[in-house]
Amino acid sequence: MFRTLAKPEVLLTTLAAAGILMITMGGRQSFGLFIAPLDASTGLGIASISLALAVGQFTWGAIQPVAGAVADRYGPRAVLIAGILLMALGCALTPFMGSGFGLIVTLGILANMGSGAGSFSVLIGAAAQRLPLEARGTASGVINAGGSFGQFVFAPVLQKLIQGIGWMNTMWALALITLSALPLVGKLTAGEKVHIQHATPDGGLKNAIREAFADRSYWLLHAGFFTCGFHIAFLVTHLPGEVNLCGLPPSVASWSLAIIGLANIFGSLYAGSCVAKYRSKYVLAAMYGSRAVLVALYLMAPRTEWTYYLFAAGLGFTWLATVPPTAAIVGKLFGIRYLGTLFGLTLLSHQIGGFLGAYLGGLAITQYGDYTWMWYADMALATLAALVNLPIREAPVVRPATA
Repeated sequence: MFRTLAKPEVLLTTLAAAGILMITMGGRQSFGLFIAPLDASTGLGIASISLALAVGQFTWGAIQPVAGAVADRYGPRAVLIAGILLMALGCALTPFMGSGFGLIVTLGILANMGSGAGSFSVLIGAAAQRLPLEARGTASGVINAGGSFGQFVFAPVLQKLIQGIGWMNTMWALALITLSALPLVGKLTAGEKVHIQHATPDGGLKNAIREAFADRSYWLLHAGFFTCGFHIAFLVTHLPGEVNLCGLPPSVASWSLAIIGLANIFGSLYAGSCVAKYRSKYVLAAMYGSRAVLVALYLMAPRTEWTYYLFAAGLGFTWLATVPPTAAIVGKLFGIRYLGTLFGLTLLSHQIGGFLGAYLGGLAITQYGDYTWMWYADMALATLAALVNLPIREAPVVRPATA
């Protein structure tokens, strides 16, 4: 499985991208742990704080195609450095905010804009252009696993810091940790680009986007990824609240998030290997379908610590493991010349779903006192996502011949 990464330059490029994602995703995926202490400190209310995090979900997605396009045009180094600095700035300024609008600006926009610029579209695009074809599938799984490992590490560590030194000091500590990703940018971008054979002739970025938007399979991929974003954002934002409703300690939520990250390390590596063996659309359909089954089982189970831990392990296996097969389909359809941009646009769809998952979860707990309807919606959307992936065509797009 890892033989394709055996060359030192290939392994270094892959691990550098994985390390950056570990920090940018690990911190961002743990923002939900700050909801309760933020509410207790500021009195802003869960709905208001959820709105800031929902804006963050959308911002993280909206910046992806922009960052990907800039990286495709001018190179990823400046994009990644700017993203890391922005994320650190957003975290550092958050403790000074005492209003919902202030949280939207710092935690919602600055921190998530920075995290998005240092995330999947730029990292996978940069790595793909520096790796041989046979290494890209496995490398995408390893890079994705880096983000999952970040969640596994950051969730319990940040929870302990919140309890020990308070949420404000923890947010400043997170800003400093974010800056530690800067040295890895040089390691990732130092390698030369390999000679790339594109799926179609290079007609420019605008033509590539026009071609993608005219393709039915690309839109079906967006639809499935939208529901994935709804599912993930709802859980990372409101799982601590769900645990609290059951009268369990906050550590159950943080360890559940950590278990999700740990399980997704294996899920991401497995997904990366599956990309080379099976059609990616079937891999995605199986992942989304399993989520609907797991949510149904959770709703029927007693609310105990072990229920959450087992639920987290099951969900974690497919958590962000959808990224390698989704990126693989985009690459198969349109080549990798503009992979950062085109995959970034699918991530925008993912985060539109993420905005709704985070924000509607806040409205549900405010209006109804629990998350029951959100679980039903999550289950229905997961089923829909499994179905819409099946008709996807994975052959390269062929342009009509011109005179």
